[in-house]
Amino acid sequence: MTRSAAKKPSRRQTQAGKEAQDERFGAFETRQTVKRDTSPVAPLNECQKRYINAMKNFTLTFATGPAGTGKTWLCAALAAQMLEAGEIDKIIITRPAVEAGESLGFLPGELEEKFDPWLQPFRDVLNERLGKSTVEFLIKRGIVEAAPLAYMRGRTFKRAFVIMDEAQNTTPVQMKMFLTRIGNDCRVVVNGDMTQKDVKGESGLEDAVGRLSYIPSVKHIRFDRADVVRSGIVQEIVSAYDTPKPEFATFFFDGR
Repeated sequence: MTRSAAKKPSRRQTQAGKEAQDERFGAFETRQTVKRDTSPVAPLNECQKRYINAMKNFTLTFATGPAGTGKTWLCAALAAQMLEAGEIDKIIITRPAVEAGESLGFLPGELEEKFDPWLQPFRDVLNERLGKSTVEFLIKRGIVEAAPLAYMRGRTFKRAFVIMDEAQNTTPVQMKMFLTRIGNDCRVVVNGDMTQKDVKGESGLEDAVGRLSYIPSVKHIRFDRADVVRSGIVQEIVSAYDTPKPEFATFFFDGR
């Protein structure tokens, strides 16, 4: 079977998009107070290399594995790079509004304020790659958008880089709803860690990977604890949680 890569925009479309983005970004170049990172997105290990290649060449990329492997940073940085190059018109970030026992309904503030903590890891990367004032402008213009998964219903993604984070906390119905939003000229990245599932029942992420991995335009990248790049102690922590706790493990208090 011939591998079917994601459809790439024509040279004319890319040039037109680039000119529009140059005009959009140019007004903010002089307002940057912190030097931004404009270097090409580069991998730190072989698994990250496969992940980057998948996001560039496949319409839908699933990435599964532990925290600290660079899933969030790489997809956000690549989205910023493609937006600035005019290859896409919009970045959409979403995640299910259930995590660690909390839901948006029990958090204070309006929807934007409630969802902001979920956006922050991506905002940090976008600030680093595009500059804080530019990111603030893009958010106000709706060019960078973050919203709970439920708000994706009824939409169609076009010329967008769409990221779903914490996808292990979706149900199969939610995942189907999200994936059927994919339109033309999109890159969709779905990240998750099955060991951190907070919802009961079957995970939509696990279900989708099992159902869709055979489709030529879909790629699944599996990270493991050897791929952790955040810090040495994070790799050790992930490894410790992946193995049974020793029977002799106890807590000692010295009274201080």
